[in-house]
Amino acid sequence: MSSTGELHSLPETAQMFLTHLDIEKGSSKATLASYERDLDQFEHFLSTRSLSVAEPEKINRDILRGFLAFLHGKKLAKTSVSRKLSTLRSFFKYMIKMGFITSNPMNGIRNPKQETRHPQALNVDQISTLLDYSKDTSPQHKRDEAIAELLYGSGLRVSEAMGLNLDDVDISSSIIRVYGKGSKERLAPLSDSSVKALDAYIRVRGAFNPSISEEALFLGVRGKRLNRRQVNRILEKMAAEAHLQGRVHPHMLRHSFASHMLQSGADMRSVQELLGHERLTTTQRYTHLNLQHIMNVYDKAHPMSAEHPSDKDDNK
Repeated sequence: MSSTGELHSLPETAQMFLTHLDIEKGSSKATLASYERDLDQFEHFLSTRSLSVAEPEKINRDILRGFLAFLHGKKLAKTSVSRKLSTLRSFFKYMIKMGFITSNPMNGIRNPKQETRHPQALNVDQISTLLDYSKDTSPQHKRDEAIAELLYGSGLRVSEAMGLNLDDVDISSSIIRVYGKGSKERLAPLSDSSVKALDAYIRVRGAFNPSISEEALFLGVRGKRLNRRQVNRILEKMAAEAHLQGRVHPHMLRHSFASHMLQSGADMRSVQELLGHERLTTTQRYTHLNLQHIMNVYDKAHPMSAEHPSDKDDNK
């Protein structure tokens, strides 16, 4: 990548790979942009060694280890390094499929060991405070409330919520049609409060002056589809007005949905389906939050716990 951050024109092999992801795999625009940036950075690295992805047969494991060292030298987050390596694994796998190479030079190149990171979630009281933060009746507030209710009530990714069109919402049946990662379609239930909030917003959606052809459910002040950055700002504003401590972001509402579902006794497979996770192991991250909740209940209720009120009374 150039010093200005602009993408170079990638060689044909890389362009073929990106087209494959787009047409055959149905990858999202965000995924394609990420893969393109990763390949561009790798191509720039190769150019300093008079190499190119245009000649994948000349790229060996030592070159790739050099690229890994280059990434570590940039002090990138381990998750970012792992993503870039995943991009290269997929690229070289496609090169094998197309007959450009006979073996994957990424074999034996391992991802950096990840730190254990647990999803951040709000508790039930914080969620209630956030959703009841204002009695404002403006169209903007009705929209913001509907977004927050939907993110929490159905556990959607912010990209899924912002990708919704009007005809994806069936208020009468309390169901929405969601397009998740890889454009996979699923039906998600709406909570009673989500139905109420969405109905109130849809009634005033015309106040945003959308064009007749505009299909997006959630609109900005110019009558166009909202983006995730705008939703981040909306939730930050809501959290500030509700006097919640710390940063509140859209994914936190999704995490809260999963955590509260498990705390209420929902089984892991059901939560996996509701979240649209491809792998159960992804959903299992939330068992930590559930265990944390159980331990908090134990500390407050069990007579042998150091935090139990009776122990504090005895110490007075």
